Amino acid sequence: MEKHQVKYGEETIEFQLQRKDVKNVNLNIKPDTTVQVSANHKVPDDFIYNFVKGKGSWIKKQQKKFEKVAPQPQSEREYVSGESFKYLGKQYRLKVEQTDEIEQVKYLRGFIHLYVKDKTNHNKKAKLLQNWYRTKAKQTFQKSLDKMYPKVGKYGIKKPNLETRQMKARWGSALIETNIILINKDLIKAPKHCIDYVILHELLHFKNNNHNQDFYQTLNILMPDWEERKKILDEEVVREL
Repeated sequence: MEKHQVKYGEETIEFQLQRKDVKNVNLNIKPDTTVQVSANHKVPDDFIYNFVKGKGSWIKKQQKKFEKVAPQPQSEREYVSGESFKYLGKQYRLKVEQTDEIEQVKYLRGFIHLYVKDKTNHNKKAKLLQNWYRTKAKQTFQKSLDKMYPKVGKYGIKKPNLETRQMKARWGSALIETNIILINKDLIKAPKHCIDYVILHELLHFKNNNHNQDFYQTLNILMPDWEERKKILDEEVVREL
């Protein structure tokens, strides 16, 4: 992406510009307040600058909203009993228990139990919990994909494969050419209905790879309350990351 900037009153709006085969000029504000614009190669730079400037008031409003809910720097995880971890939209206390058997993580009776041979081994505890999150993420996201896909199958969309990875500024991404949906592994901290929204959003990109009017019309039909779900992600879940 190319970096650009325009003057808006006494302020400067910086944005990233991606040139690709799209019909409209699309503008998005990421949770980290980054402004991203996509436009066709034929659209002149001056047109894009005026477009961004015309959205100046809305851009500043959205950036301030994200700044209010920006995640606070978290202290280093200690992985000790009583520490709080988020899972599927709720906070759970960790219980670290010594065992002479298999080292593992289990979710039982409202607690996340971490069974480990050496309770002082920080790296081992961290690895066990991270692997547990990764496994739960794959299982949960796949169930959501299986649930959401029938909604879009009627559009002739081939069911994509699903992969998880760490992403800094987005919950998901549709890789059209390889028929893969990438999902941010931290989405496992969100409520299930918010996970469903992200999965459906990415599925619809296989029908329409733009955030244009047609895209949102279809999204509104298939999930009328998607904006409420997105708001939870942007204002509550992102706070815990």
